[in-house]
Amino acid sequence: MADLQSDIEALWDRRSELRTDDADANQRIFEALHLLDRGEARVAEGGADGEVVVHQWLKQAILLYFKQSAMATIELGPFEFADKIPLKSGFEAAGVRVVPGASARFGAFLDRGVVLMPSYVNIGARVGANTMVDTWATVGSCAQIGANTHLSGGVGIGGVLEPPQAAPVMVGDDCLIGSRCIVAEGARVGDGVVLGAGCVLTASVPVIDAETGEEISRGAVPSWCVAVSASRVREFAGGSFGLPCVLVIKRLEPGERHDKSKLNEVLRDHGAAT
Repeated sequence: MADLQSDIEALWDRRSELRTDDADANQRIFEALHLLDRGEARVAEGGADGEVVVHQWLKQAILLYFKQSAMATIELGPFEFADKIPLKSGFEAAGVRVVPGASARFGAFLDRGVVLMPSYVNIGARVGANTMVDTWATVGSCAQIGANTHLSGGVGIGGVLEPPQAAPVMVGDDCLIGSRCIVAEGARVGDGVVLGAGCVLTASVPVIDAETGEEISRGAVPSWCVAVSASRVREFAGGSFGLPCVLVIKRLEPGERHDKSKLNEVLRDHGAAT
């Protein structure tokens, strides 16, 4: 893999000179994409210090793949697509359930037990084992989704390709991301998080502890908690305005599982649901 990384980095440095018919270059780029597609490499992962480690050369490979690929017509039964990147295949052998209307691009990895309802997973993304991507949810390019997680209906997980060093969205294991949540701009969701419906979490959105009123972070929800959409008042020259934030309303024990009835009870207790 080290040799492949060196080759991709060298190709990236002279990308303006590459011809689309450069068979040797295209083969090396394709080999890097195959590593992503099979789950043998990943664009980003958590480091020992808790920070996100981005493998920049793999994002460079994706961008080179776009550059070198030609537009083509793709026909699948009654469906027709015009794109540069083919769709994934071999779902049955991979142990992945894909409901009609769902699609995933080549270069995305879906671990065993993943269920795709009518939804979309973009290139470079990784979806962990036994995770469900529910109806009309989207997993953007290079986003990293953990195992045993549920992305509820209409969830939007943002993607990022450029700049290559930018960290993608990271969602941990054992999470429940509520309907219509938006998680973007490299935001991070820890393990075991319940994110209430409609939350908007970006790199600049404050995450606040409801018990203390203290700001925990910007754009990162800590592991094993329940968090909901909220707002806090800020003064501006033009008046007082409520700006969005994410409010941590309950801490969970590590490994504690939550079912729908428990979640609804927690939300009702804090006036966040009716």
